[in-house]
Order: sequence, then structure tokens, then C-alpha cells
Amino acid sequence: MCRIEYLIREIADLHNQDREVVVGSSGAIGVGANRMSYRQVPKTMPEKQALAAIGQGALLHLYEKLFAEYSKTVAQVLITRGDFDERIRYLNATNALLALLNMKVVPIVNENDTVVVEEIKFGDNDTLSAVVAGVVDADLLIILSDVDGFYEHDPRKDKQARLLREVNEITADMEDNSRNRGSSFSSGGMFTKLRAARMVMAAGIPMVIANSDDKDVIRRIVAGEEVGTLFIPRDEKMHARKKWIAFGSLAQGELLVDEGACQALLNKGKSLLPSGVLSVSGDFERGTIVRVNNADGQEIARGVVNYSAEEISRIAGKQSREIEKILGEKDYDEVIHRNNLWIES
Repeated sequence: MCRIEYLIREIADLHNQDREVVVGSSGAIGVGANRMSYRQVPKTMPEKQALAAIGQGALLHLYEKLFAEYSKTVAQVLITRGDFDERIRYLNATNALLALLNMKVVPIVNENDTVVVEEIKFGDNDTLSAVVAGVVDADLLIILSDVDGFYEHDPRKDKQARLLREVNEITADMEDNSRNRGSSFSSGGMFTKLRAARMVMAAGIPMVIANSDDKDVIRRIVAGEEVGTLFIPRDEKMHARKKWIAFGSLAQGELLVDEGACQALLNKGKSLLPSGVLSVSGDFERGTIVRVNNADGQEIARGVVNYSAEEISRIAGKQSREIEKILGEKDYDEVIHRNNLWIES
């Protein structure tokens, strides 16, 4: 029995225990490339999209065949980042996935590579799985790989690298040491897995990275055994609106803020006022989501803006009482209200 058959048997066993399971599949482009006997994935978008069209059908056929052996019904869910860009579309995607779970169906989620363009790509299955975990408010995200978990250093280069069994915080050093790309048919590596971990930990969802070759790996993880690396989340769950701001929508621009604003946002639970804004990047309207960066260009937050890019550039560095004089009207004192702000953990 091949590895994917073992994994599907484990998933079916979980499903028989009345556990809800969503499967994030490997990329359709890679499957299409294998079907066409390509040694490497082409670099041009049309070729990738053509391979995705070939691979999506083959991929779903494989899942249908294997799950049917356990009397399980599957559903293909093809999404792009753009499907979550507006709150109503985010809610529609959420409701569709929850409806499938209520029907006792196993959703097979994949990025819709046949139609996706660079601006609305997840780009890797790890990020996709983290976003979907947040959408369905998962109890656990499992990412299976060809390594035993997260190591302090790349074990392929350092044989003495130590496997970390638990991680409570994703540090900059961890990310810097994990910028490898994985295999020739992979769009990610350990870096993207850490990014996924950061996302779900902020949403209050635990995550495990483990080796898919380990015997009964899914069953053992769900049973609470020490397998792979467990990423421990913050205690509180993230509200649905904050979750959409953090993970659902694409940021349409950036605000550079001063140190005082950073401290107010990160440590004092304040809104972002125009006085703390240093500069504006991008062309966006009121009600869109933007990144908030510190003076070093590091993202510290993101949120829904009360003013457009042009308006913010005019009131940047000014006091809230000056807004009406500058713009001719003042609907809000804040550039981003605290209730519409997600803080990077």
C-alpha cells in the first residue's frame, strides 16, 4: 500500500469517529507535470495553468477512488486568495466548507491554479492550509512533510541539528534559518510552514509538522502522542472579523508608522491615529485592508482603513482635530480603529 493510501485510511478512520476532516491536497500543477512526464515544472504561467487543468482532474479521481473504498464522499474545493478578498466572499467560502462538513463529506481543498494569477495566489499549500484552518475554525492543523518536524538548523546540512518538540513562538532567527525551497515540485519549504504556524497560532489553533512516512502518523498526533513538532497557539480564539483581516483578505497598501504609534498599537491597545503615520504606499480606497509597518519596514499589524490612500497621505503626521480642516470633512478620528486592527503576534 502506497503512502497516500495509508494516509487516506487514517483519515477515513478519523471520519468514522465523527471527526470533521478537511484535506489540503498537494498541487495540481505537480500532478499534471508528472502526468506529462515533465522533469521540472515550467516557468511560464500559461504552461502552469495548462498543467493544473490536467492535474486537477487526475488528483480528484485519485481521491474519489481511494476514499470510496471506505465509503466516503469527497468534494473538490478550488479556491484562490481572491475568493477571500471581500468579507462577503470570505463568508460565502466559509459557509460552503461548513455545509460540506455538515453533510459528512470530506472536502479536498486545492488552489485553483488553472485560473489563478500572481496577484491572488496563496503560492504554497502551507499558507492555503493555514487560511482554511482559520476559515473552518479547526481544532488542529497537521502539515505532513518529508522531515520529522522543525529543527533548530537544516538537518540535511547539520547532522547534529536538534528536533524541537514544542514551539511557543516563531522568532526571526527561526525564519532566517528556514528559507529553503523544498523539492523541485514544491512551492514551499520549512519557511512557508513556519509562516503557516504563525498564522494559526495567532488564531488560537495548534499545528503539528510531522513526517508522512511515520507509521500511523495522523492517528498518533490526534491521540496526543509526541510526534513531530507541536506549535502551541495563544490561549484565546480570534474573532471572525479579525481572522478575515489577518488572513482572509489581501492587503492593498502599506502605512509606515513611527515608534510612538508602534508602541501605542503593540503595547497599549490603541487605534492608529494620523499623527503616527509617516508615509503611505499603494492606491487604495476607504474600507480596504492595508499593512502597518514599523520604521524598519517590518509588518506589525494590518487593518481596515477609514480613509483612502490619498486622504491619509494628506493627513499623515497631523492631529485628529486637523482632519476636517485638511479634508473638508471628518468621519473618523482614527486612520484605523482598534476594532478593525489585527496585531502581528
